[in-house]
Amino acid sequence: MNKDLKIYNTLSREKEVFEPILAPYVGMYVCGPTVYGDPHLGHSRAAITFDIVFRYLQFLGFKVRYVRNITDVGHLENDADEGEDKIAKKAKLEQLEPMEVVQHYTDAYHRIMNRMNVLSPSIEPHASGHILEQIDLTEKIIDSGFGYVVDGSVYFDVVKYSKSNHYGKLSGRVIEDLITGTRELDGSGKANALDFALWKKASPEHIMKWQSPWGEGFPGWHIECSAMSTKYLGKHFDIHGGGMDLMFPHHECEIAQATAGNHAEPAKYWMHNNMITINGQKMGKSLGNFITMDELFSGKHTLLKQAYTPMTIRFFILQAHYRSTLDFSNEALIAAQKGYKKLLNGLKLVKYLNQNPEVSEPCNEALDLELKKLSEACFEGLNDDFNTAITIASLFNLLKKINGFQTGALNINQISSETLSKVKDTFINITENILGLLEEGINENESLIEGLLEFYKDAKSIKDYEKVDKIRKYFKEAGLVIRDSKNSIDWAYEE
Repeated sequence: MNKDLKIYNTLSREKEVFEPILAPYVGMYVCGPTVYGDPHLGHSRAAITFDIVFRYLQFLGFKVRYVRNITDVGHLENDADEGEDKIAKKAKLEQLEPMEVVQHYTDAYHRIMNRMNVLSPSIEPHASGHILEQIDLTEKIIDSGFGYVVDGSVYFDVVKYSKSNHYGKLSGRVIEDLITGTRELDGSGKANALDFALWKKASPEHIMKWQSPWGEGFPGWHIECSAMSTKYLGKHFDIHGGGMDLMFPHHECEIAQATAGNHAEPAKYWMHNNMITINGQKMGKSLGNFITMDELFSGKHTLLKQAYTPMTIRFFILQAHYRSTLDFSNEALIAAQKGYKKLLNGLKLVKYLNQNPEVSEPCNEALDLELKKLSEACFEGLNDDFNTAITIASLFNLLKKINGFQTGALNINQISSETLSKVKDTFINITENILGLLEEGINENESLIEGLLEFYKDAKSIKDYEKVDKIRKYFKEAGLVIRDSKNSIDWAYEE
């Protein structure tokens, strides 16, 4: 277990040493997608952020139960307590059953996450499958005195709660400002405009509804995460994550609900990934700059100059720290594509690094020590609040030395076998197992590439330069280059 890992806790506004409640077990809940539309860049950033957390905690030896939900009911338009359910509205537009919409877009989300090499969570609960748990927690909140019933709907009394608890502690909002800034009462029967729905009475035409102690209705958006995190992780667990846009009101309401109903704050550490902007503007359908993942993969969008592969996009996302804004542009993605290929070339090279088996003690102690320090530095970014930007920079620093072995500028037999093993393990583990960056579309063609390389060697040996140039052209068209040096002939990704 690594005692050096620090996590920025939104609740305390500080980086804190990560100390699980019940080590080596870690409970992590992350708010997943509302499945009524195609997966987009924002979905991918959130998923990849917590994929890194999941991967690294497991790498450190923690036993992680990662719960990421699917919201398939209760999320009303504009994140409010009034209006249509987003999924029910989509179902009406497409003349489908709501659960057909849910299944279609859940499948689409899973397909995209698989292509992005995002690991599946330990548990993926659906809100619609946990109605009983949501009703039970709502009843507990009513019993605690912070929930009230109005004509078949149940609301959380934020003003009453704030008299004995700090509503706004996560987001930094001030209750007096919130009360002043809220709109007038909307006729719903709420005691205060700031109060939020735990359970909503369903109108006759509402498609998705269930029986409850208060009549037919459906759960509010916020209650689902409190109910499901409690069911699978307990009343108090280690990490709660999600996008920064969920901090208020969603996560603030979760804290209030859990405190009122469970008499315990839900999470010890709160983590929030920042947003993606498009050429400096917030991404949104109304602005015409909304890009789905399938559009990125195909290049079929007016803002795109070309198609981008899943691993290029994953690398692009990882180049920035998860708490910083990430600005999309074609130029940034093209740069990410080059960086990704450079890292893959290093990965390909490091797997074949070997030295004289008789070497055990380094004869160049300065180089040996430098390589050890460069390897250790690769973990410093990860330990500093999962800063993948620093980690990638450190990998490139290590790669300079690895390239030195390949070109002959450095002698691999001048370092110890232990150090060489450390270099290889560090580069491979971080690139593949922690950052989750994999080769794309080469494995199934590798034998063909190696065969062409043999033809290249034969053509060169008999000085058939016309064939040599033709083979080089084939490689270039495939995004590859032939590395022809005095000591060896090999292929690499074109950077």
